[in-house]
Amino acid sequence: MNDEAASDAEPPGRGSDFLQLDAAAVPAAGKADWLAGRLRQAIADGRLTVGSRLPSTRLLAVELGLSRGVITEAYRRLAEDGHVEGRRRGGTVVVAAPRPGPLAPARQPDRAPADLFTEPASDVFDALRAAPAHVDFTPGRPDLAVFPRAAWLRAERAVLSELSADTLGYGDPRGALPLRRAVADWLARGRGIGVTPDELIVVSGTAQALTLVHPVLRADGVDAVAVEDPGSLGARQHLNHGGLATPPVPVDADGVRVDALRATGARAVLLTPAHQFPMGVVTSGERRRALQRWAQEGGLILEDDYDAEHRYDRPPVPALRALLADQVCYLGSVSKLLAPALRIGWMVPPPRHREALTDAKRFTDLGNPVLPQLVLARLMENGDLERHLRMLRGRHRRRRDAMIAAVAAHLPGTVVHGAAAGLHLTVTYRADVPDTDLAAAALARGVKCQPLSWHRRLPGRPGLVLGYSATPPGVIAEGVAVLGRALRELSGRAR
Repeated sequence: MNDEAASDAEPPGRGSDFLQLDAAAVPAAGKADWLAGRLRQAIADGRLTVGSRLPSTRLLAVELGLSRGVITEAYRRLAEDGHVEGRRRGGTVVVAAPRPGPLAPARQPDRAPADLFTEPASDVFDALRAAPAHVDFTPGRPDLAVFPRAAWLRAERAVLSELSADTLGYGDPRGALPLRRAVADWLARGRGIGVTPDELIVVSGTAQALTLVHPVLRADGVDAVAVEDPGSLGARQHLNHGGLATPPVPVDADGVRVDALRATGARAVLLTPAHQFPMGVVTSGERRRALQRWAQEGGLILEDDYDAEHRYDRPPVPALRALLADQVCYLGSVSKLLAPALRIGWMVPPPRHREALTDAKRFTDLGNPVLPQLVLARLMENGDLERHLRMLRGRHRRRRDAMIAAVAAHLPGTVVHGAAAGLHLTVTYRADVPDTDLAAAALARGVKCQPLSWHRRLPGRPGLVLGYSATPPGVIAEGVAVLGRALRELSGRAR
């Protein structure tokens, strides 16, 4: 080739040997979208296998002539989809491949979907958990893939290195003192509750707290606990199992209706005032004052501080226990913050029930396992739990936004409830389609969710309760699209 021909030739494009990425192919806009798409495709077709390590953001930015921020954003999107994971010194590693092709019908559960949803027996949550599905929108299910394993292991090693032999014996049935101290500090800083460690009882989650309450209330002459409507089917089942009636009290935009609560004649009520399940309502100041008047007349409030830490678009609200120490039995846990399998929660009983509930815990199991309590206390004390919560808030916000966008695109005309906080959305619709039929049709198509009617006994619009915290944004969009198609098909048949 002569010099003139060489001068007319197009200079070689800048690029990377990694996946033969070519900077000349990068679009003027949407660079991160382009790169994330190329990487996602490479994972799907096997060029990047599980365990493969991606180039460092600095190296790939230099090779492609892009800013490091573009590479970082593309990697972040893959991490949000669950395809890669950052491992500090180990770099960014492929951990899962995308599911190829569109959703296929799931293998049918042992119980027919129609029976599963229209007959919510005592084992309904176990049956739904066992039902196979490609997309799981079960509410209240945290993203267990981000459990802070490294932080937990560090804390466990530190605890074991300092542990005295005496600590391994039978302990205080109220729980290990270091955890009760740490929880007292956590509640003071995050929930506005001033308590001492002696006022706390460590329990195996909110479920055990309710079980301990049953005999104490009955001994006090209480035979009914009013519940929110809509309100948690699971909580209602626990109370009913303990022989307590559960009269429903309607919930509106300000929270539970105290006039309706009075009309039930119940002397106790179970509330989720920070983020009402399932509608996401925050109890207003006016309703809080009305509840205070009701409680001061002899009523007892069981406050399940459900989803209180998971908020995105609103400031925190204080717990009712911060205002009504003598009339509130406060319940909390780390099931939604870390993992349900830890079975660690706490209760702050009112003074008149503290001794009876301590005895109930003592004679139930002699207290929770000590080692996990001490590890959790260490995570609370050294700031690791707070850091984990900050990470979760950003991650959950992005997934919530993805679900809101998907609902707008695929379920037009529905109303979204409870978006400002929590781990789920509730959507209601006007179509003449029972939500149990819609949930059954969705499960048959590989998408798992709960019908709103499970959680209500009073009349109301049909709807679905959709958890988003454990599902990557791309999968969220795919699953909501299936819900939209199922609703349109059922609506067409109903006409």
